[in-house]
Amino acid sequence: MQRSATGYCETVPELPDVEGFRRVLADHAVGRRIRGVDVLDAGVLRGVTGPELHRALAGHQFRPPWRHGKHLVVPLTPSRRQAAVLLHFGMTGSLHWATDADRHRFDRVVFRFAQGELRLRDMRKLHGLRYAPDQAAIDRVLNKLGPDAADLTAPELRDRVADRRGQVKPALMDQSVVAGLGNLLVDEILWRARINPRRACTQLDAADIRRLHARMRTVLRQSVRAGRVPPRPAWLTGRRDDPSGSCPRCGTTLSHARVGGRGTTWCRRCQAR
Repeated sequence: MQRSATGYCETVPELPDVEGFRRVLADHAVGRRIRGVDVLDAGVLRGVTGPELHRALAGHQFRPPWRHGKHLVVPLTPSRRQAAVLLHFGMTGSLHWATDADRHRFDRVVFRFAQGELRLRDMRKLHGLRYAPDQAAIDRVLNKLGPDAADLTAPELRDRVADRRGQVKPALMDQSVVAGLGNLLVDEILWRARINPRRACTQLDAADIRRLHARMRTVLRQSVRAGRVPPRPAWLTGRRDDPSGSCPRCGTTLSHARVGGRGTTWCRRCQAR
């Protein structure tokens, strides 16, 4: 599972990956006039057709993009109505900047510039691209989400999770509760916080919430810097794909099961409760 310097990702994109895609777009495409949009597979478009997207974007420029959770918002200029492109990368999406003519077989939408192309690549096409003609259209998408995980304070985390019914892992992965966390991040955060993924949210005390928030901030900061959730030997992420892998902290053989419908890895000794 590798991520290239051009922004292609072969893992399920989570907040750090989308932040990396934001940098790819900001570094290469912002401020350049869009010459055209080639829709190679309309299966990634949501609420807009290929010709409509080309007409809306050709001749405009991308302004600096911003991220909320797993969504990337790319404003356009000039635009009196605050139009934007909204990108959600689903399970296999990525952004790729290229200056060659060899397009990948999973490139779905290509934004053409004089100096290169920005390519939306997505094998499974579970989410995709929306065109938002105004701020209200942006709000209709983002208002369904909880606060961004990278901006969440400890009191906000307590208010959104502590009294919630159900287990802590599904709660943290619910994008309407906290936006941006995915399977790898949540397992890593819970392992570091020594909290069992099956623990009931109502069993979390004030110390648990403080520890959970502190570890969340650390994992997100380090992952954003790496552009992904890094599979380092000292991280749970570096051991989870090995069926006989051991806990990097105590050496106990890791446990694997489905929690909230998702494949989950934890240490039964470090995360006993």
